[in-house]
Amino acid sequence: MCGIVGYIGKRDVAPLLLEGLQRLEYRGYDSAGIAVTSPKTAGLKTVKAKGRVRDLEAKVPARFKGTTGIAHTRWATHGAPSDVNAHPHLDAEGKVAVVHNGIIDNASDLRRKLEADGVVFLSETDTEVLVHLIARAQAETLEEKVRETLRVIEGTYGIAVLHADFPDRIVVARNGSPVVLGVGEKEMFVASDIAALVAHTRQIVTLDDGEMATLKADDFRTYTTEGTRTTSEPTTVEWEAASYDMGGHDTYMHKEIHEQAEAVDRVLRGRIDDRFSTVHLGGLNLDAREARQIRRVKILGCGTSYHAGLIGAQMIEELARIPADAEPASEFRYRNAVVDPDTLYVAVSQSGETYDVLAAVQELKRKGARVFGVVNVVGSAIAREADAGIYVHAGPEVCVVSTKCFTNTTVAFALLALHLGRTRDLSVRDGKRIIEGLRKLPEQITEILSREEEIKKLAEQYADARSMLFIGRVRGYPVAREASLKLKEVSYIHAEAYPASELKHGPLALIEPALPTVAIVPDDDLLEKNRAALEEIKARSGRILAVAHQPQEKADETIVVPRNEPELDPILLGIPLQLLAYHTALALGRDIDKPRNLAKSVTVE
Repeated sequence: MCGIVGYIGKRDVAPLLLEGLQRLEYRGYDSAGIAVTSPKTAGLKTVKAKGRVRDLEAKVPARFKGTTGIAHTRWATHGAPSDVNAHPHLDAEGKVAVVHNGIIDNASDLRRKLEADGVVFLSETDTEVLVHLIARAQAETLEEKVRETLRVIEGTYGIAVLHADFPDRIVVARNGSPVVLGVGEKEMFVASDIAALVAHTRQIVTLDDGEMATLKADDFRTYTTEGTRTTSEPTTVEWEAASYDMGGHDTYMHKEIHEQAEAVDRVLRGRIDDRFSTVHLGGLNLDAREARQIRRVKILGCGTSYHAGLIGAQMIEELARIPADAEPASEFRYRNAVVDPDTLYVAVSQSGETYDVLAAVQELKRKGARVFGVVNVVGSAIAREADAGIYVHAGPEVCVVSTKCFTNTTVAFALLALHLGRTRDLSVRDGKRIIEGLRKLPEQITEILSREEEIKKLAEQYADARSMLFIGRVRGYPVAREASLKLKEVSYIHAEAYPASELKHGPLALIEPALPTVAIVPDDDLLEKNRAALEEIKARSGRILAVAHQPQEKADETIVVPRNEPELDPILLGIPLQLLAYHTALALGRDIDKPRNLAKSVTVE
């Protein structure tokens, strides 16, 4: 969602901050701002602008010097996008500047109390409450002023604070929203995402919830919001700045779709055990005896991660014969679910910071549950909170719309299902069969992507649709759900997904020539059932685009996908539909990497 960047050192800070904001543009935002200071200059200088980072850059004056600064990209929650509502926010004297990710739940009550004391608010944001509280705090040090303020705050935050009276430091704090420190040579960085840091340092410290830090040019220290010192040693991140470049593609989405063969190879590398027809998943910390004690698997995710979980649950049931299901984490955390000690809970998140998933993990841990994480970002909050887990190794995913991480997550679930299956009743023969299928995936993905021009032409034919229906049965239904979401996210065409078996229970009323149907039709034991659904649609003059292993007679067009093992087919069936969504959006002139109203890492409710 919102993005934070900060720097303290000897370099001119404004260009560094603007560069960092540009690397965070993929997160989704509607305004941006910057505040700078220096031990050699008095006071703070700020510039804010509604719109893109380039709009902010155009407003920054030539003489905007400083060696310490914080910057922000805002995704509106409290108050519409505007220059005034953009961060950083300042107090009345212009001494304190704050950038903030998250939501202050008790902001309205605090605002009323401050207004009663004579404070005049300039913005509609909840963040401005923080600024005035810090400015009015009676403590002597900046750290104590921030700590005093956080004691009365309820909600989530990742904050960075500048104070004109303390120009030699930046104070940051985290509760539910990511804050990452970057350690340089006599300079320090802070950001909400390592994407803003890797061009300058790969030495990273990730704050935990309830933790603060003071950054000076030559040092940093971490401590709790109660003031107790903590020990945080920098770790080296794998990703490099080049990982965030477009690499000759027109958009990040296009690049990331085409990185999937390599990404799948990466998630498989070093994990396959041919001797025992299984896989090594060292991060699970789960021996065979513990694996056999699992009675149920519950997968929790949001959006695309939830859809990957639906596919994962089916794989686990088929291969391991353990009852498994997936549920939106945003619903699970509120419904007072029964937490079973024999259930393995699996939390799925590309960023590892998705707030609803993280909150579900924390509630499960409070109740004594065993929680595994399936995440892409090493050292992320969910990775740290979970008991164990699997990194999906998709590499940085910059486009708001997830593609390669979705695919790698489904492959990671295939590995988990195989691992659990082979500790239970899955035969050596079936283990070998699945391993052979997994090894085929990169080559088959490349084969699908080689047909992009054909899919592009189909997308151009369907781009004038006002709505589309996606259907699939059993293994095909989660594929239909994810394909429907992709089309909605990136093209803004309304789309719905239904089980093919549910057509006659209501959705069939929608069928007409103006409503195209995308049907997932694998060659499995439900092939004839799926063909019967196509007959029903065709009898009502519906147009059909099939994604199948062979041309479908009743479909107007068919995208033919190579066949793998039945359990693994969903991984491949979704990939041409990523291209369909991409080229539909391209035909409509959409902002593909930054769809309206959406953000990459959803760290608020």
